This record gives sequence, C-alpha cells and structure tokens, in this order.
Amino acid sequence: MKTKIGQGIKSDVFSWWLLIAVPLFGMVLVNSPPNLRFISDKFSNKSPENLDTNYRYHFSESLRNNPNQKEAIQQEIAFYQQRLAVDSRSGLNRASLAGSYLKMARATGEGGWFLLAEQAAQRSIADLPFDNQGALLVLARIAEARHDFATALRFAKQAGSDNEDAIALSVTSHLAMGKVSEANAAAEALVNRIPNLGSLTLRALVRESQGRDAEVLQDYRQAMAAEEPGEVAGSARARSLLGRFYARRGQFVQAKALFLEALRLVPRYPLALIYLADLETRQGNYREAEGYYSKVSAYSGGVETVFDRIVDRGMARVKDLQGDAIESRRLRDKAEAGLRQEQVSGGFGHRRDLASLLLEKGRSQDVTEALALMQEEVKIRRDAVTLDTLAWALSATGEWQKADRVMAEIMRSGIRDAGMFYRAGAIARTLGKDAESRAYFQKSKEIDPTFDDRSRQALGSQQLTFYLD
Repeated sequence: MKTKIGQGIKSDVFSWWLLIAVPLFGMVLVNSPPNLRFISDKFSNKSPENLDTNYRYHFSESLRNNPNQKEAIQQEIAFYQQRLAVDSRSGLNRASLAGSYLKMARATGEGGWFLLAEQAAQRSIADLPFDNQGALLVLARIAEARHDFATALRFAKQAGSDNEDAIALSVTSHLAMGKVSEANAAAEALVNRIPNLGSLTLRALVRESQGRDAEVLQDYRQAMAAEEPGEVAGSARARSLLGRFYARRGQFVQAKALFLEALRLVPRYPLALIYLADLETRQGNYREAEGYYSKVSAYSGGVETVFDRIVDRGMARVKDLQGDAIESRRLRDKAEAGLRQEQVSGGFGHRRDLASLLLEKGRSQDVTEALALMQEEVKIRRDAVTLDTLAWALSATGEWQKADRVMAEIMRSGIRDAGMFYRAGAIARTLGKDAESRAYFQKSKEIDPTFDDRSRQALGSQQLTFYLD
C-alpha cells in the first residue's frame, strides 16, 4: 500500500518561479539555435486535424514573421547598458535593464540572469526610490520565486493597485499560499480590467484549482478568441496549459493536438515538449517519451538550466516503467545532487522539489527528510500540490490520521484531480473508512477514466500548474 500511493502521483519538478514569474504582457520566448532546427521538421505548418476549432491559431502570417527573440533581448540589454554607460545613475534605465535580464532568464531558464535582474533592480531602487514600478515588479517576481510571498505582495502593492502586472502577481502569490478566494478575486478584477489572452488564461488556472471545469474551458476559449498576432509565446503557453487540463481528464487525443499546436507556434517549446513526454509515458510509448525529453535537453545547448531536473526525473520514471532500475537510480541521484546544490547556493531550488524526489526514492532516511522538508514548506505555501506532497510524506511515515486531515483540506478547495482523489481513497482505506474510500476512488475514475497504476507512476511534471514564458 505504501508503495502504490507514494509513487509519482505529484511532484514539483517544474520550479515554481516558472509559474509565477511570467508577466501579463510582453511575454518572450527564445527561438531555437540552428543545430536544433531538425526538431521543428516533425511538426506540420497546419493545425492538427484532431484539434477543436476553438483552439486553432489563425494568425499564420505572424508565425512566418516570428523574430529571434533571444537576439532581440540581447539587443535590448545592450541598448540599456549603453544608456547606463552615459548616465550610470539613471534609475529608470537600470529598471529597464533589470526587466530585460528577467526576460532573458525566462527565455533561457538560466538562473544567473535572475540574479543579474535582482541586482539591477536593487540598484535602480537605490538610485530612484520613488515611482519606480518597473524595478519593484522585478523584485516582486524574484521574491515570489523564492516563496517569499509576503515580500512579493508588499512590492506589488508598492507598484500600485492599478498596475496589471501587480494584480497578476497577487493572483499567483495568493494561489501559492492556498488563499484561493483572494486569488479568485484578483483574477476577476484583472479580467474585468483587461479581458485578454494573459488575464483569461490566469483566471482559468484559478478556476481549475477550484474544480470549475466548465468555466475553465470557457476561459480558454475566450482567451484564444481574444489573442492577437505577435503574442505567439503566450498563445503557445495557453494551449500547453489547456492540453495539460485535457490530459488530466484522460482526453489524450485533444491534449496531444493542443501540444502539437503549441509546437507549431513555437517549435522546441519546452513546456509542450515536456507535457508531450508525460503524455507518451502515460500511454506506454516510452521511446517517444524519451525522444521528447531529449529535445528538451538539446534546447539548452549544453548550458545548465531548470529543465535539467525536469528531464532527469521524467526519464527516471520512464526507466522505472521499462524495468531499468539502475539507470533510473542514476538519473534520480543526478537530479538530487542538482537540487541539493541549489538549496545550498540559495538559488531557486525548492524544498518541495527535493521532498517529492526523496519520496520517489523511498528509503526510510529519504522519507524522514522529505517529511521534515514538507513540514517547513507548508508554513509558507499551502496550494493543493504542496498539501498533497505533505500527505504523501505523512502516509509514507505511517502518520495516516494526519495525512487524512491534509487530504480533507485539499478536498475542500474543490480541485478535481484524479491523483489526489486516489491518494485520499488509499489513505481512507488504510484507516478503515471503506465507504469514504470507495467514494474517493470512484471520483478519481470519474475525473480521469484512464487513471491506473502506470498513471500513478508516470505522472510528475504534468501535474503542475505553471507558466513558461
């Protein structure tokens, strides 16, 4: 029992800053380096035949004219650096430079750019302590990425309650803290102010956390109806997140069509590639899953990025399912080493990432450490995924009553997640609550009729709610 309910139902492989650090406007995605051009050849210039017409991207001209965004950001950085060479005390120019560094961090997944952004924003505030919304928002996003939500919200408040990016940050910070009502209120205010692709996608994520499936689909349809040419990265992101929504409900054909549409818009888009790898793993197509994971690795061009941990853990699950325990252990050890180094360096490594990996490994000392990590994590973050990971750790250490109470808190949020309902059912069954257990298992199957043993082992990064710019 302990093995089954602990296996890969939920994990935090995608660093949280990838969710929260995306602004509502000006989203940037890097184009691929030339040596990866072969990857895009697999994806047609036409929308997948199985794709719902509501989700098709209709601005084909903008795809042909899509510039190399990484080069554009580099030019932007050089522009502000030149301005600062003339006037090194310009707080506004340095705030703009900090924003450009943040764009590059999102585009590449390289943590060093985040540190440069933070340093530039701090100096900008020193030079211009008043009316410096740009620098405040950069600092807010970085604080949120470090799970310092109180500081993030304080910076956002200083940036102004009428600032759209500050409102968006309020949505994501409150969602992470488990304050769904506050997140929902902010999302509603944002959509009422600007009902565009970004705000509607954000509200869809809040509604998904509440289990409001029909409204989630309505938001995504409105978001795609409101999209404009030139915001290709945001369009690819929205389709990837919607594809994940369908995959969670066992609607694999529509999910895959959405991921392929995202890749048609932005070839080699890591989010879509990883979700495709997850989907293929769930369906037992291990060779295809490995192929998609390898493309994510190739995307970074050999530079260490946040995607490395994602790929290592995803590939470890594939190797588990293929019966290759030695390679699976090697990949998990590699991911663990990287996560521990991030913890020591004070960067963007997260306790939940490490805890869920330790729970996957399953040794008694690993489980004990995972529980300690999660007991600290829930002091600052109480979203459903964090609570589910805590319940996993509690049940793995035999604290079934506590795990049951944590799952009850998750269920009160309204979230519809087959893995979470399955865990709740397994815990209830262990406690002798047979009727309650059967109800949870039935609900799990209602949400996702395909949910089975392989799903429990395969699901990992797909379960996360996040944005990738």
